[in-house]
Amino acid sequence: MKETMAYLVPDYYPAFACKMGACRSACCEGWPISFSLTDYFKLLSVECSPELRRKIDGAMHLCEHPSPEAYAQITPRYDGQCPMRLADGRCALHAELGEEVLADVCRLYPRGVRQAEHECSCANSCEAVLELLLHRQEPIRFVQMPLSFDLPKPPARQFQFETVGRGQEIRLWLIACVQERAYPLPQRLLMLGEALQAMDEALAAHDTARVSRLLAGQERPDVLPPIEADRAQLCFGMDVAGRMLAIMDERSQSIRDYGEAALAYFGKGEPELARYVTASAYFSQICPQWEIWFEHMLVNHMFFTQFPFQDRPVSLRNEYFALCAVYILLRFVCVGWMAGRENADELVDVAAAAFRLIDHTEFDRYAGPILTQLGCDDWKHLRQVLCL
Repeated sequence: MKETMAYLVPDYYPAFACKMGACRSACCEGWPISFSLTDYFKLLSVECSPELRRKIDGAMHLCEHPSPEAYAQITPRYDGQCPMRLADGRCALHAELGEEVLADVCRLYPRGVRQAEHECSCANSCEAVLELLLHRQEPIRFVQMPLSFDLPKPPARQFQFETVGRGQEIRLWLIACVQERAYPLPQRLLMLGEALQAMDEALAAHDTARVSRLLAGQERPDVLPPIEADRAQLCFGMDVAGRMLAIMDERSQSIRDYGEAALAYFGKGEPELARYVTASAYFSQICPQWEIWFEHMLVNHMFFTQFPFQDRPVSLRNEYFALCAVYILLRFVCVGWMAGRENADELVDVAAAAFRLIDHTEFDRYAGPILTQLGCDDWKHLRQVLCL
């Protein structure tokens, strides 16, 4: 039974609409779609045409280790397409039987509903979301909106972090750090790290008074100087970013073509840095609003994932490094892909592909350790990579 409640949402949320068959890269492309035990038996018994029944029966497979929440999957075909997708891009289930028969993940995507916190947002892996953000100038704000969802009650959330009961306030405070446009975006990311470190110290000590001072702006972390990279720093940043991308695009079919194109363009050895400098200048020319767009994507990602308080036993430092990895990956692959291309709207496809890796895998879990393994294991080295 649906119950209408006030949810905190990004202010673009009311404008979002699925593109249906007009989507260039469908949300179901290239990755298996898991659904619940309830959804599995609903699809198994639904009345439909013989043609659709053959599609359903051939597409569904039990998970290797089924659970009530992830019991079965629809696995992609040999070409990466969902077997339920029609030639015109629409879902065969949706086209014949309507929205209500869809599994929760298909019905809600790209919306991420956090029932316990009364929050809802949209994932960056959806190109329609990134198109909303691409030409937007004003910062994303968060507003209350009445919403209703017919969803099972979620299991109790296991917090891995101390939040002193102010988790949402802390998260919005960290988001505000990324939106401080008086500073370049890479500098803001370093300032975010300083703010997160100060908050982590206060939370670890259960110092609620200091938490309040930080949130009220009465105690401000240091403003770090702008990033001005020399040749050696840029070369180090290029090396780390390139090696990270080479590792990542092996794990994701969605980003592989874009990643391989960027790596091929930059090449190896001496020409690499000169090529990057040229491509970076061209990128700023063809997409002058890139910094604002990247800000929107990072902020949207932070809210969607509930950064930094995710449900896993890793340090806040690793969560922060993983967020920096999101920026580094986006920056490197977007600059590399757009070199010599003229249509800035292609950037939506590149970024959406990157976020299909980031959102649909455990990227946030392994990105931080990968940066550390590549030599980016402290603030100094992180600063060098963010200079790209």
